[in-house]
Amino acid sequence: MLVPLLLALAACTTTIAGTPTNGDSVVSGDHGNGGGGVDPSFVHNSDGGDIDRLAATVVTDVQQFWTETFPTAFDKQWTNLEGGFYSVDTSSATAKAPPCARRASDVEGNAFYCPTADIIAWDRAALLPVLKEKFGEAAVMFVLAHEMGHAVQRRTGLTVAKQQSNPDEYPTILIESQADCYAGSFVRWVSEGKADHLKISKDRLDNAMEALVMFRDPVGTEQSDDGAHGDAFDRVSAFQDGYDQGVGLCKDMSVENRTFTQRGFLSQDDADRGGNLEFESLLTTITEDLGPSYNTIMTGLGKPWTAPTVRTSAKTPDCTKADQGPIAYCADTGEIDVATEGELPTIHRDIGDFATGTLVASRYSMAALKQLGKQLEGEDAQRAVLCLTGAYTGSLLTRRTGFTLSPGDLDEAIQVLLRYDYAGRDLAGKAVATGFDRVSLFRQGALQGVKACGL
Repeated sequence: MLVPLLLALAACTTTIAGTPTNGDSVVSGDHGNGGGGVDPSFVHNSDGGDIDRLAATVVTDVQQFWTETFPTAFDKQWTNLEGGFYSVDTSSATAKAPPCARRASDVEGNAFYCPTADIIAWDRAALLPVLKEKFGEAAVMFVLAHEMGHAVQRRTGLTVAKQQSNPDEYPTILIESQADCYAGSFVRWVSEGKADHLKISKDRLDNAMEALVMFRDPVGTEQSDDGAHGDAFDRVSAFQDGYDQGVGLCKDMSVENRTFTQRGFLSQDDADRGGNLEFESLLTTITEDLGPSYNTIMTGLGKPWTAPTVRTSAKTPDCTKADQGPIAYCADTGEIDVATEGELPTIHRDIGDFATGTLVASRYSMAALKQLGKQLEGEDAQRAVLCLTGAYTGSLLTRRTGFTLSPGDLDEAIQVLLRYDYAGRDLAGKAVATGFDRVSLFRQGALQGVKACGL
């Protein structure tokens, strides 16, 4: 939104969970010890170090992107930020506060755009270096490109006053999604080799997209809440839409043409459980729902459906020669084997119950492909499984009774798709290679239904 501190961490601390990356740079040429990127001397209060050099490189290329793109998209020239950029050392008690903040500590764990001063500021001590360590330098690119998206909004007339006078037309969640979308369009431009200083390939986006997951709203936040940024599904969707379709789609985003999935808890019991069922309860509940749900899907496709038998065992499924992961579809017998010990309960505990649910549903999708007479191996099978799993998940969004999605469930699906390829594995154990593409195919089914799956 168009106020300071718009990109706050999802939690109440500056701790960012994640898996350390291999440190690959997004800066063209050598990087480190001042050997690559843009000189950060134009950044106010910079220490001249590597973090500010990376940030300076990103904002330089983002401004170049908008210099080239803005005139065509909005029929007027782009103007660089009048107030410039501010680096804040939140670890220092004597650090200077940037415009729009009372003290340096107000910026801790944050990056923000301030429209009244037309500046972007970032925490170089407790945000950018942690993002870089946990998710790679591309995460820093995401965050600063998002903030520049808010500067774009100001230049197109989407001011704080306009938003406040038309809250139904410009809810905060829409404002934030548009900024995520603009960030995605910039990253696509970089991936196409058009940036002067930055580089990235699609297979490098997976870890960085985890940063969007971490910046989601707290589970249970209503999409209508003041300050809502969106759940992980909404944020990743906006970013991918910008990446895939460009600025033209982003600038036309509205409450009429945008689907938001964020929701509050269904009941006090749901809230008390944090939206999660225990492992055994989830297996029982979702398998009871999957059979009838896929029957509805298959009926819509004009085919009969026989629900597979679900068999649980402590050992890793071995009904096929290839490794499908902790849950496998056994094509010869029509069964689904679930390993109740080992990796699957760990995934359930670390990500959440619908991570397990997504993996179970993906094997029902394999059973559906078999009964549709489709190939169970190869790229088409891998893509169809992900899309069909998304279509099942999307059908849960509109339910008011029976098995329904709790807040956080879609975020859990996004996380398991980013971190593991199991949901997209075919009968030969092969899968869509990148989490970015796995999420994209899943979203396609979730938002457009079975018709989008090419069946």
